[in-house]
Amino acid sequence: MNTEAQHTERDRSSHPTGSEEDPDTQGPEGRSRSALLDRVAQRIPGGRITLTALVCLLFLIVLSTFVTQPFEIPSSSMEPGLRIGDRVLVNKLAYRFGAEPQRGDIVVFDGTGYFGNADYVKRVVGVGGDHVVCCDKEGRLEVNGRPVDESTFLYPGDSPSEVPFDVVVPAGRLFLLGDHRSDSSDSRDHLGSPGGGMIPVGDVIGRADWIVWPSDDWTRLKRPGAYARVPAADGAHG
Repeated sequence: MNTEAQHTERDRSSHPTGSEEDPDTQGPEGRSRSALLDRVAQRIPGGRITLTALVCLLFLIVLSTFVTQPFEIPSSSMEPGLRIGDRVLVNKLAYRFGAEPQRGDIVVFDGTGYFGNADYVKRVVGVGGDHVVCCDKEGRLEVNGRPVDESTFLYPGDSPSEVPFDVVVPAGRLFLLGDHRSDSSDSRDHLGSPGGGMIPVGDVIGRADWIVWPSDDWTRLKRPGAYARVPAADGAHG
């Protein structure tokens, strides 16, 4: 009997192969994190399933608070582009870090003290310093002396405004109109109110970037080119 061979087999079987995973080889940081999660999961009903759900909920709350949030269109004031019940995704970072609303943007804002105690969605027509007039001799909206062709987004059959106005937008404020002018309560209707119907930029919640519901209407909301040729406010009055 070959006793040397028997000893060799026993020696081989007594040591794990390199391909087998030893749980004790985890680093102290990994074991500590896993143990902490296990302890937390044991303290709440439902264990890891509940813990995972809570983490997901916390993520959604942070996302909605600081990054983006859905907004349901409450009225027909932005037709035909946005209809009642449509849901848009509001980019809450669009005007952070020094960026400002631009003419043509669709924004969601807090109208408290200006429009009413609710959130509204309208299109930016004038920014701080702009001279906004309606209407010119051809019935068009005019910004800083330049007529704006709104035909691509204005509600069919509507004129730019049945209410004449001639305003200069104060610095840090916005002049806002709905696309369905004949069915929109906007800056025109609050010219005699505090702030002259112009919303502080600080009350803007964010820019509406996408239609996300109904799913068949999933669309990115782009700034129309109609305002691209409007001159800067500084040069409007020479």
